[in-house]
Amino acid sequence: MATLSTAKKEMRSRIKKILAGVSAESVLSQSSLATERLLSLPEYQAARRVSVYLSMPAGEMMTGAIVRDAFSRGKQVFVPYIYKQETTTTTDTAGAKPSSIMEMLALRSIEDYESLQPDSWGIPTLDASSVPDRENCLGGTGLLGENGALNGEDGGLDLIVVPGMAFDGGMRRLGHGKGYYDRFINRYRNNNTQQTGKVQMPYLAAFCLAEQVLEPPEEVPVGEYDNLVDSLVVGDGRVVRS
Repeated sequence: MATLSTAKKEMRSRIKKILAGVSAESVLSQSSLATERLLSLPEYQAARRVSVYLSMPAGEMMTGAIVRDAFSRGKQVFVPYIYKQETTTTTDTAGAKPSSIMEMLALRSIEDYESLQPDSWGIPTLDASSVPDRENCLGGTGLLGENGALNGEDGGLDLIVVPGMAFDGGMRRLGHGKGYYDRFINRYRNNNTQQTGKVQMPYLAAFCLAEQVLEPPEEVPVGEYDNLVDSLVVGDGRVVRS
């Protein structure tokens, strides 16, 4: 496990240095081209309920145009909300109990999105006071916690726009190191399988700069809890499918 952890840490450090050299103009142009490709995906066009990460101000693909398009098409848009749990029973890949958890909560409108204030990382973030009244992607409102299970009548997601640090042609993903997306996806699958016996998983569309895609034969180091994505939507115009 130490070897896997070290390999991931070294790759994140290397990719971080590469991304620091990508100009704002390149991020903008790559985001524009990749957004066109993502919006043309049949999986996106068919999706009614989508999750979109809200981007950092630099070094990451910009997602604002996706949010605006989704609202213009009448889709429901859910965004990540990360918070600390007082107690937890789950463990991460190293056997440690995570101190915080990510859930997907609804934006109410494009005006709601545009009113969000940036957090310490510059990422637009939901105000904590609004959280109890926001729809949870699994059904109901507010925070459900690590054991929240899918309500088949009014819950679930059709597509998730997934961020990350690095990706490869085998659909492997290297996250930012906190494990939020992998834990969310694993909880979505495991808790809901326990409830219903089976669950339809959302389509995972990675949204990435060309500089984040590894050239073969290099691969992203992954462990048993890491999830593959279904496609890479890349800033150079490529759509790589599994």
